[in-house]
Amino acid sequence: MILLQGKKINLRTLELSDVPLLVRWLSDPVVLEFYEGRDNPHDEALVQKHFYEDREGITSCIIQHHGIDIGYLQFYEIEEDEKEEYDLSDHKGVIYGMDQFIGEPDYWNKGIGSELIKETVRYLTEDCKAGKIVLDPQAWNMRALRVYEKCGFKKVKLLEKHEWHEGEYRDCWMMVYDRPDV
Repeated sequence: MILLQGKKINLRTLELSDVPLLVRWLSDPVVLEFYEGRDNPHDEALVQKHFYEDREGITSCIIQHHGIDIGYLQFYEIEEDEKEEYDLSDHKGVIYGMDQFIGEPDYWNKGIGSELIKETVRYLTEDCKAGKIVLDPQAWNMRALRVYEKCGFKKVKLLEKHEWHEGEYRDCWMMVYDRPDV
């Protein structure tokens, strides 16, 4: 089912038939360098565990560019414990978190990530009534940071040793998009 339909970008709900796509993307060392880590390739069992089991409250999507499946995106309403961790307990409105990757490296560095983030922000703020959207990219991932900043996200808090990646805990930036009319 199509959740978001843009001019070039669509988000469709993840289906069981997408397992081979996720396995291919998440066993590619070029993709894994930026998402999950090259020391954590996913086989079918790991994809099933991470992307299909215990997913209540998480909307999992396949990113399409001109109808071609090119990546994965998920979004979810932030729970109270995460609001506390991110120092957002005072915000009374809806806060969403999101994670994504483009699994087809041929689609990198072409502005597609920026378009994807802009379309998803629009969807979450207009259709899902999000007052804030949070991301936590790794601090060394300059390409991702530039895309998010270009799309209106601001670095708010350095999360030290926040994410296990390639054998060590890495720092991440908590980045927040504030809906302008809230």
